[in-house]
Amino acid sequence: MSDTDRAFLDRAFAQAEAAAAADEVPIGAVLVDPATGTVIAEAGNATETLADPTAHAEIRVLRMAARAAGRPRLPGYDLYVTLEPCPMCAAAIANARLRRVVYAAPDPKMGGVAHGPRIFDQPTCHHRPLVVADADPQRSAALLRAFFRAKRARGKRRFEG
Repeated sequence: MSDTDRAFLDRAFAQAEAAAAADEVPIGAVLVDPATGTVIAEAGNATETLADPTAHAEIRVLRMAARAAGRPRLPGYDLYVTLEPCPMCAAAIANARLRRVVYAAPDPKMGGVAHGPRIFDQPTCHHRPLVVADADPQRSAALLRAFFRAKRARGKRRFEG
């Protein structure tokens, strides 16, 4: 992984840490125009804060970028995310026509890229971005473990209702 990739992944981790501080599952994403090195959008999970089951970090940055660009397709952009995108996010990534996805850690339970339905491998998937997997699995796992350990210690359940 290049120094540039590392720097953008570090920004995604900063978003994940901010999400954790807001009592959200610590996943962060950063969308970048690699031609200029410009960060287009960055966000962490906000499903609890926004009361929105689709407010995953990846979806949030895609929405911000599409709104700013005035178009639903974002070809040429790279997405950096701290955990393998879920099937919903993987489908949105394909629909946005992103160039590349770099994710820090696999998600064997809920992943949609290398696990589960493997969205980009489906014959019905119209766009397959380049995927760089497992870019920093230990850091991502440590952040998630610490978050859920703290939640258990406070006696709060992950899902309420």
